[in-house]
Amino acid sequence: MSDTALAPTEVLGAPPMCTTYAEVTELRSRDPQAIGRALAARRRRPAFLPEDGRLMLVAADHPARGALSAQGRPTAMNSRTDMLDRLRTALARPGVDGLLATADVAEDLLLLGALEEKVVVASMNRGGLAGASFELDDRMTGYDVAGVIAARFEAAKMLNRIDLDDPGTVRMLERSGSAVTELARAGVVAMLEPFLSRRVDGRVANDLSPDGVIKSVHIAQGLGATSAYTWLKLPVVAEMERVMDATTLPTLLLGGDPSRRPEETYASWRDALALPAVRGLVVGRTLLYPPDDDVAAAVDTAVSLVH
Repeated sequence: MSDTALAPTEVLGAPPMCTTYAEVTELRSRDPQAIGRALAARRRRPAFLPEDGRLMLVAADHPARGALSAQGRPTAMNSRTDMLDRLRTALARPGVDGLLATADVAEDLLLLGALEEKVVVASMNRGGLAGASFELDDRMTGYDVAGVIAARFEAAKMLNRIDLDDPGTVRMLERSGSAVTELARAGVVAMLEPFLSRRVDGRVANDLSPDGVIKSVHIAQGLGATSAYTWLKLPVVAEMERVMDATTLPTLLLGGDPSRRPEETYASWRDALALPAVRGLVVGRTLLYPPDDDVAAAVDTAVSLVH
C-alpha cells in the first residue's frame, strides 16, 4: 500500500500521534515510550458492554500464529499496511465496538488513533504456530496478565485447544486457569476460545460436532478460581441451541474463515445470535478479506446482525 496520509479517525478528540505508516515506524524507532503514553491517554468506554448488551469485535491476531491465509488466498495477510488499512476501515464503521489483537497490531492502531473509545481484547497465547509440529503447544507468547492490566485493556483472550492424546494440554489448561484467576482479580474479562482438537494425517483438526464443542465448553468454563469475569468465544456449528445450553456464560461467536458463500455464513450467524447467551460476534478474516474486498459493506452487514 502507498504511505500517503491516512483518513483521520472518526472519533473526536486529540489528534492521533501518527497519520502515516512511515510516522509509526519513525516514532517507534525514536520514542518507544510514546506507546505507553498513548495507552495511558486512550479514551476508554464507560463499560465493556454497550447499552444494548451486544458486542461487535474485529479480530486480528491470526498473523502472530503464522496464519496468513484468508478466503483461500495463502498470502492474503502478508502486507501489514494493507491489513491495517482494512482494520482502520472496519473500526471506523458505526457499530463496531472494538478489536482483538496482539500487541504489535494493537499498538500500530493505537498510534494511528483507531482505538479511541473502543473495547480492546488482548491476545495472549499465540505459540501454537499454524502447521508446526508443536502447533498444539499454545504457549503464552503474546500479552501476559500484567501487560493487559498495564495497558488498561478491557479483556484478554486465550485459545484453548484440548487434545486428549497430548499430555501438553494440561500445561495449557493450568496456565490458562491461572490467567483467568489473575485477570478476574483485576476485574478484567477473560475470553476463552476452546476446541477439542487432534491430529489427522499430521494436521491439527478441531472437532466441530455439537457434542465436541459442548465438551470443550464444559472444560473451559471450569478454568480458574472464579468464573465471574469469564466469557466464551465459540464457533457457529450445527445445533447451536443445544451447544449454548451447555453454559450460562456470556458468549461471542467466532466468525472463522468460511468456505461457504457469505450469505450462508451471515444466515448462520443470524440464527445463533438469537440465542439468549450469545452476546455478539468476533470476526476477523471473513470481514477483513471478503471475496469482493468491500470491507465496509461486509462489516456493515455483520453489525446489522449484532446491533
